[in-house]
Amino acid sequence: MTVLLLFLAHLIADFWLQSDQMVKNKIKHLKKHLLHHLLTTGIALAIIWGYQYEFQHINSYFILPLAFMMITHLLIDLSKIKLLDSIPKSTTDNMKRLGYFLLDQVLHVIMILIACILFFSMKVTEMTASLLDLYRTSSLSMVNTVLFLIIIYILATSVSGHIVKYIIGSLPSEFANFEGELTLNNQIKARQEKNQLTTESSFTEKYHYFTYSTPLRSRGKLIGYIERLLVIILTVIGAYPSIAFIIAAKAIARFKQLDDRNWAEYFLLGTLSSIFLGLVLGLVVQGVLM
Repeated sequence: MTVLLLFLAHLIADFWLQSDQMVKNKIKHLKKHLLHHLLTTGIALAIIWGYQYEFQHINSYFILPLAFMMITHLLIDLSKIKLLDSIPKSTTDNMKRLGYFLLDQVLHVIMILIACILFFSMKVTEMTASLLDLYRTSSLSMVNTVLFLIIIYILATSVSGHIVKYIIGSLPSEFANFEGELTLNNQIKARQEKNQLTTESSFTEKYHYFTYSTPLRSRGKLIGYIERLLVIILTVIGAYPSIAFIIAAKAIARFKQLDDRNWAEYFLLGTLSSIFLGLVLGLVVQGVLM
């Protein structure tokens, strides 16, 4: 429970409590970011302290691990910010950004494991043996099962969403441009047929072109979330052929847009990345719970 609870606290602070603006300008919002981690990690440690140690030895089981995790988290975040600032702001370096993102998350997980070893008397050999035994016997308690499923949900939605965004790079702009261009051309043709193409209507069409992508991006994000969750469920129950229907449904919904080669390549890359992440998480759930 200790490792799962601390990892869940990290994910909630890093992905649920951070806005897009905080992510883009992390150094400006660093205090707010650290406050989120202080609150979530503090609550998790308080639960562990009370549940396992009956609120005894506050220094050993609450203050010291909290200080250790906050200091290491701050050092990792500052290092990541410096590395990201060294990368030019172009779509060609998205794989580097993805690498730094994954490294950042791995380092945080390592610090959580080190904290468990240092302050909660856990041993590496015992943790490894428990993990291997878990895949053989699926012996999670009810509380640990709930924590595990919440972690999988966050990994399948917010975390995977960030990974896909790094992989596909400029997909949102490509998507918006194609959608906007398609809508603009259709409106112009319709008005030309009616001989009603005026200066005023032309301005309206251009304005629509630049604002069309806002609701589409949020819808695409939600579709990605649902897609990965469905893939996880289908993988767990072993209905692998049904995953093909998800890809087919997305292709049918965007059949007209697939005429544009650039957009089609971005669509395929994003879909395959999302399906792959869903499959991996589904296999993890299947191995742990089934």
